[in-house]
Amino acid sequence: MTMKKDKNVNNSTNENISVPLTSDFAEQEAKEKDLKIEELSKKVSELEDKVKYAQAETINYRKRKDEEVTNMLKFANQDLIVDLIPILDNFERALKFDESKLDENQKKFLKGFEMLYNTYMEVLKKYGVEEIEAVGKDFDPMLHEAMTVGKDETKTNDTVLECLLKGYTLHGKVIRPSKVIVNQLDE
Repeated sequence: MTMKKDKNVNNSTNENISVPLTSDFAEQEAKEKDLKIEELSKKVSELEDKVKYAQAETINYRKRKDEEVTNMLKFANQDLIVDLIPILDNFERALKFDESKLDENQKKFLKGFEMLYNTYMEVLKKYGVEEIEAVGKDFDPMLHEAMTVGKDETKTNDTVLECLLKGYTLHGKVIRPSKVIVNQLDE
């Protein structure tokens, strides 16, 4: 059985509905897709930027941590070395004895003392300790501590005349400044 269309059916209900043409519908759908694609592209771009930022932060964090660990290892012995430096000062005071006033046994003892001092200095150098040069240098408040002033017309103003107590650095960082006498000319 085939169905026939009834020609008497009222088409008034269909007259009020406007059906867009196929090309208009396709254009509108394409615009919506383009807007969605553009919106999604922006979101992808934002997320890519966030990922790059997070990666950069991670790299910077690692570098900071590596630097902190390196410095911590580099200066781990600082407190011990600072406590050992006064012993070095005592070695140097003992080595200032005039050998001409000593008998043979005392001279041998002093020679052994010199060997101990040299070994001590080698060990400190091995761990990055260096003496701060002072005498004859320009006074530098980052390296020297002025204890008093002197006057020497042959030297320029603010020149270190004498070192009262040696200063030391550990891997370039001052761990004890040199205690010095500074030339101060009256002007």
